[in-house]
Parts: sequence; C-alpha cells; structure tokens
Amino acid sequence: MGRLKTITRRSFLIGSVAIAGGVAFGAYVVATPHANPLLEAAGDGEAAITPYVLINASGITLITPRADKGQGAYSVQAALIAEELDVELDQINIDPGPPSPAYWNTALADEAAAFIVPSGGVAERTAHGVLSAVMKTIGMQITGGSTTVPDGFIKLRQAGAAARETLKMAAARETGIAMAELRTEAGRVILPDGSSLSYMELAPAAARITPPQDIALRGPSEWRLIGKPMRRIDIVAKSTGTQSYGIDHAVDGMVHAAIVLNPAQGGPMNGFDASEALAMRGVKDVLQITGGVAVIADNTWRAFQAGQAVRFDWGPAPFPATMDQHWDTLSGSFTGEFEDSRQRDDGDVDISFAEAPGLVSAEYRAPYLAHAPLEPLSAIVRIDTDAAEVWTGTQVPRFVQTNVGKIAGIDPDQVTVHALYMGGSFGHRLEDEVVKQAAEIAVKLKGTPVKLTYSREQDMTHDFPRQIAMARMRGVVRNGQVESYELGIAMPSVVMSQMGRQGMSVPGADSQIVAGAWDQPFAIPHHRVTGYRALQLAPISSWRSVGASTNGFFYNAGLDELIYEAGADPLAERIRLCNDDNARKVLEAVGEMSGWDGALGDGRGRGRGVALTQSFGVHCAEVVEVTSTEAGIRIDKVWVAAEVGTVIDPVNFDNLVKGGVIFGLGHAMNCEITYTDGIADQSNFDAFEGMRMHQCPAIEVRGLENGARVLGIGEPPVPPAAPALAGAIFAATGIRLREMPFSKFVDFA
Repeated sequence: MGRLKTITRRSFLIGSVAIAGGVAFGAYVVATPHANPLLEAAGDGEAAITPYVLINASGITLITPRADKGQGAYSVQAALIAEELDVELDQINIDPGPPSPAYWNTALADEAAAFIVPSGGVAERTAHGVLSAVMKTIGMQITGGSTTVPDGFIKLRQAGAAARETLKMAAARETGIAMAELRTEAGRVILPDGSSLSYMELAPAAARITPPQDIALRGPSEWRLIGKPMRRIDIVAKSTGTQSYGIDHAVDGMVHAAIVLNPAQGGPMNGFDASEALAMRGVKDVLQITGGVAVIADNTWRAFQAGQAVRFDWGPAPFPATMDQHWDTLSGSFTGEFEDSRQRDDGDVDISFAEAPGLVSAEYRAPYLAHAPLEPLSAIVRIDTDAAEVWTGTQVPRFVQTNVGKIAGIDPDQVTVHALYMGGSFGHRLEDEVVKQAAEIAVKLKGTPVKLTYSREQDMTHDFPRQIAMARMRGVVRNGQVESYELGIAMPSVVMSQMGRQGMSVPGADSQIVAGAWDQPFAIPHHRVTGYRALQLAPISSWRSVGASTNGFFYNAGLDELIYEAGADPLAERIRLCNDDNARKVLEAVGEMSGWDGALGDGRGRGRGVALTQSFGVHCAEVVEVTSTEAGIRIDKVWVAAEVGTVIDPVNFDNLVKGGVIFGLGHAMNCEITYTDGIADQSNFDAFEGMRMHQCPAIEVRGLENGARVLGIGEPPVPPAAPALAGAIFAATGIRLREMPFSKFVDFA
C-alpha cells in the first residue's frame, strides 16, 4: 500500500489546506476544528477540505486512519465513507493518512465514562463530554478497544456526504443546473439528460467550495453497502499471497538490524564483548542501545546470527524471579491497602453473608499471555538532520511520531510516519518499543534507513504480555436462586504499565482491573465487585479484550458455581437475573440457537456450558458443547450471539466472531507465559500452542441489532469463550476448572 506521494503529513488536518492538484473532503467531528498548518502554503488550484476523501486527476482515495491488523478495518472505514459518497469499493484507493489530531478517536471515552460515573444519565454524559474533550485536545489517534466502527459510523458517513454534496455544488456551478436536479452514482454526478461528470473532472471546481455541514444521512432503507455482504479490499491480495506487510517493506539504501536485550526483561546490561560478532561475514557494526546492543548487517539473517555471538554480562530483572512470587503478590493484594475501585455494591453483601447458613467460595487464576501475532515486530527508521521518516505497522502513529522526534531531537511535526499493514496484533502494536529502538540506531547512522526486525524468540520473550490476575469469589444461594455474589479481582495495572512506557501517568482507578465484571447485566440482590491494584510485576500491556479477557472467566465461573449450588439451570438462571433487555435477548438467542434444554452432562461424557460477558458495550453470549473421549476433551460446537446495534458487513462480522472464539478457546486450553529468574520460559509457538486445526469446532454466529449504539466486535467474543468451555467440561466430567490454561488439569483431543 503506497502512501500518497504528493501529500505531506499535514495535508488532512481539519479545515482548508493545500493538496497537489486535487480536493479532499471530510467531516467536522467537533465544533472547533484542529488548526490547519498548510493554509499559508496553499497555491492556485490546490485545496484540501477535511480529512477523509481525496479526489484528484489520479482517482479517488479514501483515508482510513484506524489501523488494519487483519480485522478488516480499512474495508469497513472505506465502506462507511463510500456509502454516502456514492462510489463503489472497486473504484477507490485507500490510504491510512498521516498521523494527525484530526483523527482522534471519538469512541474511546465511552467505556471510561461509564466506569467513572456508573449510574448513567446526566452525570455519565458529562463525564463522557469531559473525557472526549481531553482526547480531542491531545489528538488521541489510537486503534483499539473495538472502537473502529463506533468511532467511524457517523463521522465517516458525514465525510462521504459532505464530499458528495460539494461535488454536486461544483457540477451545478459548472453546468448551471440546479443541485436539486442532480444525483450521484458510482463516482459520477448524473445530469438530468443522463450525461455525467466524473468526480475527478469536478475536483478542481470542488476545491474552491466550502463543504456544507449538517447533511442528513441516509436511512437504512437507502443503504447500498451497510448491512450487505462485502468483499474486503485486501481479500484478493491476502488470498494470493501478494499482500505486503510491514516486515516485507524495504526502502532504498537501508541496512538491517537485530537487537539483543537482556533476557531478564528490563534488567540492565553491565557489559558486552562483540569482537566475535564483528568478525562475521556481512556485519557492519555493533552499537549499544538502551538495555542491550544492536547488530548492523547486510541482511537480517546475518544480523540475527551475529547477535548470538555477542557475549554479555546481564543484570537481574526488576521483578520477582519465580512464578510463586508473582502469585504470592496477587494473593496478598486482597486488602484495603490495595483497593482500587468498588463500582458495584448492590444490596448488603455483608449482612447477607452473616445471615447465611454457609458460603460458597472459590479462587481463580489467569496467567500471563503473549500477543504472539504471526508477523514479528519490525520497523524502518531514517533520521536526517532536521527530519525523520518511519515505516511500520502501528496502532499509535502519533506516539510513534512523538517518540521518534524526542530521540532524533527534532519537532514531532518533522517525523513522517507511514502506517503499514500488520500481520496480526491483538494489542501488540499498541506498543512502539521496536520503533524507538530502530530510532536509537538510526540516530547514530544519520541519513541511512535502518530496518530493525525481531526474531520470533525476541518478539515473544520481550513482549509485554497480558496481565496475570487472580480472583476470589464468595456467594450465597437460597431457595434455588443466587442471592449474593461477591467478587474480588487482583491484578497489576495495565494502564500504569503501558502508559508509563509513553512517559504518561493516568490518575484514578484503573478500569481494566474490573472490566468485564463490575458492569455485568445481572440483578443479584446482594452483589459486590472490588478491584485490587497489585504491585507491578512483569511489564504488561493491552491484550485482546484487556481486563475482560481474564474477568469474563472469573465472573462467569463464579456465577456458574453459585448456580450449580442453587440447583438451577445455568442459562435459565442467567436469564432470570438479567436486568438488561438487550442482554436478555442475547441469552435467549444463544439458547434458541443451541437448542438449550439443560447443561447435559451429570459427569457422563457430554456437556454444555454458557457464559455472557458485556465488554466494550457489547453483550456477547456463547454456548460451548464438548464430549469427553478417551483421547481427551473434544470441543464439538460453539454458538455465539452478540448485540452490536448494526452489523456493517455480515461476512466480516461472522469471521471476526469466529476468530475471537478460536482465539479465546485456544489460549484458555493451552497457553501461558511463565518466568524463571525473570526470563520468559516460552520463546516460540512450540511452547505456546493455541488451538490446532483438528480441534476447531463448528461455530454458529448470530448478530443482533436491537441496541441504539453501533458497536465493534473485534474483542467481545473472547471473554465468554473460556468460562463457557469450563462450564461444558464441568458438565461433562465433573471437573471444576478454576485456573487457565485448562490443559494443566484435563487433556484435549
């Protein structure tokens, strides 16, 4: 995917700016637009108007600033613009555009606002407004939190509508025909006599027109693309092996680099001897960087090999040496000293417990998990005296821009970032360490592009994994129903660890410690959820569904134990307790899809489990059916229902949900990262094995469209997968699983 060759990184800031020989359109997403730095440079016949649509003599380019890491983000963004612009997806080019505050993520504030003011209403709307204003002011351009669709659903359609109406205005001025008599279709303005003008022909005239605002968007009955099966823009390239990813990219004159860091992550390097490496074929230099060294060579393989020849004196990791110490830290965190939040405290749990004849209690554990996308990290950086250029796959292009600017000693505005396709992420590319390391090397090789590539082992052992977490449950059942449920969750702060690497601090409670637990749609009479912020252990980061990835298991597993103790049906009792109409419909739908008539089982070989987790605003329920065989547990089928308001592309929706289920099941079955002397024990897929092809069940998916909000689906299928599987295994075998990975306790066929 080529960058727009004639457009500088500032070319798409909101407002009127210069663009070579064409015109760009978009939507004013807030009342006060970001400053436009290119006005002074605008020349005759050059114009850029808002960020999302570029039309010039070369064609139509749609700007898709939310990163594509395999989830189809570029296609869905393009479709939302094209819906109102009246172009077909095979008529357009796409480009992620430059880093810019104009592309701030308007949907990031939703979940945070609900956590700060969980009661809803005016207070929550006020909190949302404040958070949105802050994110807009700092230009928070991030892809994550399943926000691509909710962020773009309105504003990208507005961008397309503004462009369409501006082109009609241009045609009216060119022809003298009233706008009311013009229509648009397939990239052309159609005149009353059936003749037409292409958007490219009209671009120079449109460049002189201020786009209209507040255009009424088309309703669902008029949609051509939304809700219809689409062929993703990248599907042919990916199906034929011709798609280029960040790791494939090359620029003229570049050298290749590999780094060697302390295997005890974050530990110091006390010294090194590179004499043997420097004598190896193709090696150009060995340079010291933060935490280790970089080997410069004429190809990546030689750089890898030379890195293994360097001798080091490493210091210890700055976190506990053994896993027992990690678990002990969490176990000691369930005290008032470490309490971080209590956003759910219904009824009176303490009185209920005091009056109960007995309590049900259990402890649950979830391990560290690597992101481990198929494409290891890579970046190309060139630093000149007063400018820098970066080529990489990233979800945080403005962080990249800022950090490279700091390392190069230049203004971030002088850093050009080319965002490339990613071969997976799962949150991995919310970090930019690989870019910072490449910049450290490049600043010592001024004017030379440096391509830094991680080996698989480097990628896994120096990943910032999913948080380790522990939960403790207590509850009371009475008269065949769940009466009281207390859940305490302890984990280190993901936000503190991740944002700390960006030199930022986030005050207040960390919502991810209780995400997927505190706001679940169940009206249990006495119900309390408390988050405990444990001391920081190994450095951690956002992993697909973040806090909900562990808490969906904790919450549903605890609820399952209470329902079992009550002698109730796992699905029927969830439906009885459910206090949200849309969540109830999701549970009813997954029950109807699976033909649920009980949990099967009684320890006799077959079993079903059910779980529902609300995460990122989405109610997602799953039923898993298993059979216990002589070879181990076989997962037979999974049914999934999710409420997302509007399904943009049913084909991509189906694929994302199925992928999330497989991702959630595979990690729950087999995966963990453990540390010995601060060093990750798992360094490749042979020790971090997900679900095998023969283990993959049939998966049936249904998207519900009852909600008022349009929501994303990339992460919500992950949290319910593990607890639904655990429930099914219990029903089939009588084995209660309270710790992941489950393969520690049962075999899988």
